[in-house]
Amino acid sequence: MSETKTPETIGANEKKKKSGFVQRVITGVILIALLTLILWAGGWVFALVACVCVGIAIHEMHNALRTGGYHPVSWVAYAGLVCSIPLMMFYSAQAMIPVLVTLCFCVLFQVVRREEPNLPDVLVSVMPLMSIVFPAMCLIGLLDTQPRGLQLMMLIMVFGIAVGGDTLAYFVGSSVGGPKLCPKVSPNKTISGSVGGLFGSVVVAFIVGRIFAAAVPDMAVKAPIWGDLLVGLIGGVAGQLGDLFASLVKRHCKVKDYGTIFPGHGGMMDRLDSIFFVAIIVYCYRVILLA
Repeated sequence: MSETKTPETIGANEKKKKSGFVQRVITGVILIALLTLILWAGGWVFALVACVCVGIAIHEMHNALRTGGYHPVSWVAYAGLVCSIPLMMFYSAQAMIPVLVTLCFCVLFQVVRREEPNLPDVLVSVMPLMSIVFPAMCLIGLLDTQPRGLQLMMLIMVFGIAVGGDTLAYFVGSSVGGPKLCPKVSPNKTISGSVGGLFGSVVVAFIVGRIFAAAVPDMAVKAPIWGDLLVGLIGGVAGQLGDLFASLVKRHCKVKDYGTIFPGHGGMMDRLDSIFFVAIIVYCYRVILLA
């Protein structure tokens, strides 16, 4: 029997919804302020902070998988993360394939030696390597970009495309509504919100690219306008896929959020899911520009 909605319950729900929105905004503003300081510091400061945040995301992902009944090999993801900082900062893309292949072999070797080897455990152990560690390598690899102006532009693009897309998707989806995007994975996401999010990602990428083109005229490599628009579009799609992927894992493992670190935002993985996938696209953009 469905619960009868009275004016009192409706008012309480509206008040709770408004309180959650305010909490979400406050947390978001604080996170953006901290991110600005970290981006300004750059270098090893950014790398070490990124390492800690990614490490927390790995921990949250493993916890979700264990809740879902799996037994992932945990240490390989942390080992890959620790190795990625010096390797990606000094050797860049040359380090990716050897490190990831070696770690995948380690996963396979450890699982097949268990008393009860299980193929799904191999797959869920490799999944954090591909969805968290590999994107983290791309993010840290951007620190190898020279000059500093181009490096800062790329880093801001990663976070700007993801945050701009998430923000506009939320507001457009809430106000316009309409058909659901993937109701079985994320019931609250709408097609209108998705389109609005893509527009937000493209606009942010364009603005960031044009600001740096004007503010740093002596930058050796100039990002073309069409490149900014394209990376914004593809990055926006990737960011939404990253969000849906993280939601799919949560739904499969029957967890609501990955954690409770950020009030109104969930855990670290809940905040970084779209950023991880955008980082891959922006790193590819960097490789193309510097080719």
